Amino acid sequence: MDQLKQLTKSIYKTLYLALMLTGIILTGMSCKTAISDQYIDIDERSPWYWNYKGKTVLLLGGSWQDNLFNHPEGLEEHLDLIVSVGGNYLRNTMSHRNEGNVFAYERDELGLFDLNRFNEEYWNRFGNFLKLAWDRDMIVQVEIWDPWDMYEDHQSYGGWSHNPFNPANNANYTSEESGLPTLINYPPTGQPTEHPFFRTIPLMDDNALILGFQKAYIDKLLSISLRYPNILYCIHNETGEMVEFGDYWAGYVRAGAEQVGVPVHITDMRRSENVRSEDHAHIYDNPLRYTFVDISQNNAWSGLGQGHYNNILYVRERLSAHPRPINNNKNYGAARHGEEESVARMGRIIFAGAASARFHRPHPIEDPAMMYDKSDFGLGISPRAQKVIKSLRMATDQLDIALTAPMNELLSDREENEAYLLAEPGRQYALYFPDGGSVVLDLSHASGQWNYKWINLDRAEWSDSNQLRAGRNVRLTTPDKGHWIAVLTAII
Repeated sequence: MDQLKQLTKSIYKTLYLALMLTGIILTGMSCKTAISDQYIDIDERSPWYWNYKGKTVLLLGGSWQDNLFNHPEGLEEHLDLIVSVGGNYLRNTMSHRNEGNVFAYERDELGLFDLNRFNEEYWNRFGNFLKLAWDRDMIVQVEIWDPWDMYEDHQSYGGWSHNPFNPANNANYTSEESGLPTLINYPPTGQPTEHPFFRTIPLMDDNALILGFQKAYIDKLLSISLRYPNILYCIHNETGEMVEFGDYWAGYVRAGAEQVGVPVHITDMRRSENVRSEDHAHIYDNPLRYTFVDISQNNAWSGLGQGHYNNILYVRERLSAHPRPINNNKNYGAARHGEEESVARMGRIIFAGAASARFHRPHPIEDPAMMYDKSDFGLGISPRAQKVIKSLRMATDQLDIALTAPMNELLSDREENEAYLLAEPGRQYALYFPDGGSVVLDLSHASGQWNYKWINLDRAEWSDSNQLRAGRNVRLTTPDKGHWIAVLTAII
C-alpha cells in the first residue's frame, strides 16, 4: 500500500509538472525549453556568480519602478531599452502602491476586498511581466512581502490603510476575529515591531485564519512564477521583522517548488544598513535555506567610499565556508552622498566580486511619461544610468568574470578609494577608478605583451588600445578624472 501511494504521488507530480509546462507552451513559449538545466542557478565554476542557460551571467539593471508588473503601460518598450544597454536584471515587488496599479483581490458591491476571490488582472499582469522578461533573457528578483504596503501610508496606495488584509478593507474578517489592527501609523524599521501580520506563523502567534490567506496568496504567486526559469525569490523587501517569519516562508516557497520538481533560489532582504548585524548573519549562516544573499541596504546611506567596498568583502569572507551569490538589487541615489557616489557604488559592487548591481528607482515618480527620469532616490534607467550599465557590460564582457576575484593586494601607490582590481593573476585584469587616478599594478605573475584599453562609464566608448610588457610592476594612469575602467588582455 505504501509503495502504491508513493507511485501515485510520483505520477501526480510528473503530471502536474507536465501540465504546468504545457501551460507555458500555451502562453507562447513553445520556442524555448523549460527544463531544470535551463533555470537560473549558481555557477559551477564560481559560486559567487549566477549561471543561466549554461553561461555565467553578471546581473546588471535599473528601472523606473520596483513593481514593474503592475505598470503595464510602456512595459515592453521599457524592457527593450534596458536590454539594449546591457541590462538583464529586474526587481519586482508584489506591490500595489502607485497610480494605475491594481490589487490582488476583487471587491464586493460595497467596495470591500474579498480575500477568497483573486483579481485576475493583477495576476495576468504578473504573468505577462514574467513572460516578457523571460523572452528577453532577463532575470527577475521577486520580493513577495513588501513592508511598505503594510505600515504607514506610502506613495499613492501603499500602506496599511489601503491594504486588502486590513480588516477595515475586506469582507472576510473583523479586527477581533483576525487579531489584525485597522490602523498602523508607524513605518517599517530595522527592528521587529508588534505588527501581527508578520507574526502569524505557528512559532509565533499561530494565527491560522490569516496564515491561510497568506498561504493562498503565495500559492497563487507560485502557480505563475514556477513556470518560468528566470526567477529569484526574496521573501521581503528590507524587513526588520523577526527572522523566523522569513524562515517560514522561505521553507514554504521551497516546498512548493519541490512539489513540482522546480529548482529555486531564495533569500531574505534585511533592512539594517549594517551588514555585520545579527539579522544579516542569520541569512549568511543558513546556506541551505537562503542560497543567495542580498545586501542592498549596504548601498543606502551608510555605505560610502572604501567602506562600502570593505563591507562587501566582509560579506564574502563571512560566506567563505559556503560561497554563494551576493546580490545588490537596490543601489540608492544621490540623497545623502551625491550622484557620483551612486555611480561609484555600481563599480565597487562589481569589482568587489558581487553577482548583481541595479540602480534603484527614482521614487516617488509615478507618471509613465517620466520613466526615464532620475531623482535623489535613484538613477533608475535614466540616460546616465543607461551609459553606466552599458559601460559596465562592455567592460565585464571582456572578462571571464567567474575566474576573477577582488585583488587590491596587487595594487601599490594606491590611496583609499582610488582604484579597485578584479584579476585572475597572469591571465586577466580589470581596474576601476571612481574619480581618476594612478596606481601601480603587480604584473609579475604575467608574461609577454599585453593590450590595455580604457572605458569611461559616462561615455560607453572604448579608447584606443595601448600595449605594455608584463612580468613587472606597471603604472596605470587614467586618461582624465571621472569613472574609468581599464581592461588588460594578453596578446597571444
